Amino acid sequence: MKTKLLILFCFISIASFSQEDAWVFFNDKPNASAFFSNPLSELSQRSLDRRTVQNIALDIKDAPLHQPYVNQIAASNGITVLAKSKWLNMLHIRGTQANIAALSGLSFVDHVQYANHSLNPTGKVSDQSNKTSYINKWLDIKNTQTNYNYGNSAIQVQMLNCHILHQQNYTGQGKVVAILDAGFPGVNTAAPFASLRNRGLILGGYDFVNNSTNFYTGNSHGTNVLSTIGANATNLIGTAPDASYYLFITEDVASETPLELSNWVEAVEEADRLGVDVVNSSLGYFGFDNSAYSYTYAMMNGQTSVASRAVDIAFSRGMICVISAGNEGGTAEPHVGTPADALHAITVGSVTSTETKSGFSSIGPTGDGRMKPDLMAMGTSSVISSTSGTITTANGTSFSSPILAGAIASFWSAFPNKKNSEIVQLVKASADRYATSIVTPNNNYGFGIPDFQLALNNALSLNDFEKEKIALYPNPVNDSFVVSLPENLLNSQFELFNSVGQRVKTEKILQQKQLLDVQNLNSGMYFYTLSNDQNKVSGKLIKQ
Repeated sequence: MKTKLLILFCFISIASFSQEDAWVFFNDKPNASAFFSNPLSELSQRSLDRRTVQNIALDIKDAPLHQPYVNQIAASNGITVLAKSKWLNMLHIRGTQANIAALSGLSFVDHVQYANHSLNPTGKVSDQSNKTSYINKWLDIKNTQTNYNYGNSAIQVQMLNCHILHQQNYTGQGKVVAILDAGFPGVNTAAPFASLRNRGLILGGYDFVNNSTNFYTGNSHGTNVLSTIGANATNLIGTAPDASYYLFITEDVASETPLELSNWVEAVEEADRLGVDVVNSSLGYFGFDNSAYSYTYAMMNGQTSVASRAVDIAFSRGMICVISAGNEGGTAEPHVGTPADALHAITVGSVTSTETKSGFSSIGPTGDGRMKPDLMAMGTSSVISSTSGTITTANGTSFSSPILAGAIASFWSAFPNKKNSEIVQLVKASADRYATSIVTPNNNYGFGIPDFQLALNNALSLNDFEKEKIALYPNPVNDSFVVSLPENLLNSQFELFNSVGQRVKTEKILQQKQLLDVQNLNSGMYFYTLSNDQNKVSGKLIKQ
C-alpha cells in the first residue's frame, strides 16, 4: 500500500509542477479611450493612412492591452509572460497547471486556453507524435545554376504574367511587404539584395524569438524567401523588386512550440502598426514537439489557432496575408496547417514549371470544409538566392507563396487606392480555374494560377473613380503617367495640386490615353482633379 501511495504522490507532484503553455484572455480594455483620442500613440501615420484609403474605422482591437492587467499577470505566482496580443487581448504565458488555473479567478480574465488541448474543457490530446517539425518540411534542396533580365527566374515570374506588370513600371513602388520567417542572414551583405539596401528599401525588422533588433541572423530560409520577391540580380529578379520590406523572425528552428504562433501574432501586429500592406509567411504549424500541443485536422478551422485568428484581423485592418500551403501533400496528413487555414489567408500551393501540382504541395479542404489552397505559383525548382548570393533552386510552397505575394504587391502598386478585398478578388478572378467550363476550382489547385495581365486589364476596365471609366497609372509614378478616359470625356481639364493646395500642373486631355510628364516635381503626395462641364473626379497621386 505504501508503495502504491508513493507512486501516486509522485505522479500528482509531476503533474502539479510541470510547466504548461497557455493563453490568458482579458475581458476588456478600460483605458481604450486614451488611444482613440490619440491613435498615433499606437499606430504609425502610414497605418492610419492605409485605413483611411480603405474606409476602415479604428476599433477596440487597435487599442493596446491594459498594462495593469499585464503587470498583475506577470507578478502572479509562478507565471512567466512570453508574448502578448492587443488584437486578441491576450497574453501567452507559461507556468504550472495550478498557477495558470488560479488566473481564471481574476475579475478581468475572460478565459484561459491551454496549449495542451486535454486541459481545455472540450479538448483532447491529438495523436501527432510522428509529426516532424516544419523546419524539416521546407524541402529546400538546392542546385547551383550557372527591359529585366530574368535569366533563370523567368519561368516563375512569367508564369504569373508578372513581367507584364514590370513592363508597365508596376514593380511594388510605394507598397510595404513584411516577411515573417526564420532568419535573414546575408541580406545585409549578399549582392542580390544590394538594390534593396542601396535604396533604403529594407525599412527594418525584429527577431521575436530572441527579442533582438538584429534580424540579419537565424536560419537562411527567410533569406531564400525574400530573394524571390525583392532580389535584383543576374538570373534572379524578384516579383516586387521596388517594394519596401520589414523582416521579422518568428520561427525558432531549434524547436517546434506554440510560442511560435504567438511570435507570429506579435509580428503581424507590428506589421500593422508600421503600415505594411502585404505579409508573406512561408511557415506553417500542425504538430509540435510535445504531442499534447499538436493540432488535429478538425482544429484546422481558421479559429483554433491564434495565428489564424490574427490573419483575419489583419485583413480587417486592410492588409493581405499570403501564406504557404505546406509541403505535406504526399504524407498521411496532407492538409494545410495553420495559419494557412485562415479564412482570409491567400493560401498558396505549388506547381511545377509545366503548371502541374507539385506532389509535396499540401491540399484542402480545411477542417471545417473550406476550399484550400486559394491560388498556385511555381514552387518546384524555384530560383532563389543563398546567403552568400549564389543563385540556386529549391522546392517548396515556401517559395511559391512569396513569388505570388510579390506579384500581388506589384499589382497593388498600380491601384494603391483599391481596398485589399478588391485586389484579392481581381487576382482570384484572373486565375485559370476561376470561371471555366474546362477545369474547376478544387482542393488541389484552388482557383489555380493567377494571370496578372488579365487582372490588370480587368482592373483598368472597371468603372472606377465614381463609376466613370477613368484610370491613372502607374501610381506611384516616377517620371510620367498615363491618364486613360473614355471618348465622351475628352477635352477634360487635368489639374494637379501639392499638399498645401498649390496648383503645380494643368493639362487638357485630348487623347483617350495621354502621357503626362511630372519628372520635375518633388517626391510626395499630390491631389488631382479631372473635370469638364458635366463631371468632376479627384484622387491622389504619389510621386516617387
